[in-house]
Amino acid sequence: MTTANKITLARIALIPFFIWFAMQGTPQGDIIALVLFCVASVTDFLDGYVARKYNQVTDFGKFVDPLADKLLVTAALILFVERGLFAAWMVFVILAREFIITSLRNVAAAKGQVMAAAWSGKVKTCVQIASVIGLFLFSIVTGMGTALPAIFAQICAWAATLVTIYSGYDYMHRNWALVAEGATKPKN
Repeated sequence: MTTANKITLARIALIPFFIWFAMQGTPQGDIIALVLFCVASVTDFLDGYVARKYNQVTDFGKFVDPLADKLLVTAALILFVERGLFAAWMVFVILAREFIITSLRNVAAAKGQVMAAAWSGKVKTCVQIASVIGLFLFSIVTGMGTALPAIFAQICAWAATLVTIYSGYDYMHRNWALVAEGATKPKN
């Protein structure tokens, strides 16, 4: 197993610990959860860097890396829905985008095509990570008795949702021919 893939698997292994500390509902638990989330987020950039620099790009990594990202962000968003800091419909929109793009990638792969990563997808990931960090900071300072305006939490939620919507649109727009072909051409 390559070093890059081990880094990705380490990110997945951090998720249960992240969830456990976040579920404590205390400022101390949130601080530890935030640190774990940040470490896991850094591994997202690190595994890609290692894979490219040391020629360790593998099919396993192409599958597991985006899965790890989605698991980590989804875990955080569901926790924030439970806390009332993120609307459930927003999480649905974010997850719907992920399912749609993953399905589109599967269709492309079945046709021997590769759907290249778009810049908007990278921006989406960064904004989602920044939003989760912002929401944790909001929870931590609020839990410690310091008031941070609730509008801050709303800005984080809306930023993640709107950038995700744009990214989904961008991928669909760039790959519309693939979608249209599948809708009009019967499979033999």
